[in-house]
Amino acid sequence: MVASLLPPAQHPATLRPGRRPLPAVAGLVSAVLLALAMLLGAGGAASAHDELTGTDPAEGATLDVLPPSLELTFSNVPSGIGAQVQVLDESGVDWADGPVQIVDRTATQPLRTGAPAGSYTVNWRVVSSDSHPIEGTFGFSALQGSTTVPDSVSTAGPVDTEEAQAGETQTAGVSDFPWSIILMVAALVAIAVALAVTARKRLGAGK
Repeated sequence: MVASLLPPAQHPATLRPGRRPLPAVAGLVSAVLLALAMLLGAGGAASAHDELTGTDPAEGATLDVLPPSLELTFSNVPSGIGAQVQVLDESGVDWADGPVQIVDRTATQPLRTGAPAGSYTVNWRVVSSDSHPIEGTFGFSALQGSTTVPDSVSTAGPVDTEEAQAGETQTAGVSDFPWSIILMVAALVAIAVALAVTARKRLGAGK
């Protein structure tokens, strides 16, 4: 008779209607966090410094005639502000003519006329698409220089990396800032927070 007064034992697998197993919610939250970590890693890789992928003339090339301009190609679109290219002959004379012209991923530096034949050293500096300055040097030779003598030439040392030229107006491509990744990260964070709040409420209701 005493045993009949005790409530019947519930089966361990029986769940109240409307409750969701906690492991399923935790697994979904873990998947969202994993996707968020992968996106953050991709965003970090996308923000790496740009690299110089090629030059015209090429490094160490010997040209028949000095070209009217030089071209430098980068892995991404550099900023047009602060870009500088020096083209120095064997005497240290800089034959660069005017500001650097940036279109898409290519930076073009016109040259003065009247440059002599011989070896040239090119010092370049641009601002990467992630707002960090990058710089480098390469050289080439020309068997024949320009024929027209310029009005004036100037001598210059290496590129000063501290020099700011914010007032220059140059043609530049649009910076490739990863706005889509930022929006996706924000959406995933909102989903993770919502799932965590829902799981907490269900745990509280089940007590």
